[in-house]
Amino acid sequence: MSSIDWNRAGRYFLLMDILGGFKLGMKYFFGRKATLNYPHEKGPLSPRFRGEHALRRYPNGEERCIACKLCEAICPAQAITIDAEPRADGSRRTTRYDIDMTKCIYCGFCQEACPVDAIVEGPNFEFSTETREELFYNKEKLLENGERWEAEIARNLEIDAPYR
Repeated sequence: MSSIDWNRAGRYFLLMDILGGFKLGMKYFFGRKATLNYPHEKGPLSPRFRGEHALRRYPNGEERCIACKLCEAICPAQAITIDAEPRADGSRRTTRYDIDMTKCIYCGFCQEACPVDAIVEGPNFEFSTETREELFYNKEKLLENGERWEAEIARNLEIDAPYR
């Protein structure tokens, strides 16, 4: 002879699970909306957000990259390719700095490895393209991104500095 759990049977008969789910759904239906009017209003981004890559310049206009190739070596996806030549003054600079954004996994290792903060991942997450070739970034494209986002990148690096 089996004993009947009347409490469980009553909850089953009265559809309490469905009513609980309905109550939870109504809570979120009438509550404050999590989404925004997206293209016109955007939510805040963390200073540590990793978006589109950029190469930075010093305030005097000279590019920061010293062609140490640490970012190329540490990239787990092998998305970075660098060629360099020595200059007349004895310093090295890159002649080619390519990032294949189709391979990039946005881990941020390149940014962490760079001793002069030359390569950074900026705040831009809206960089969709129509063709695959547009996601192959060369040095010129990366420098353009750096110039476009420099103020925000510098602010984010300054905010993040105590944690580095």
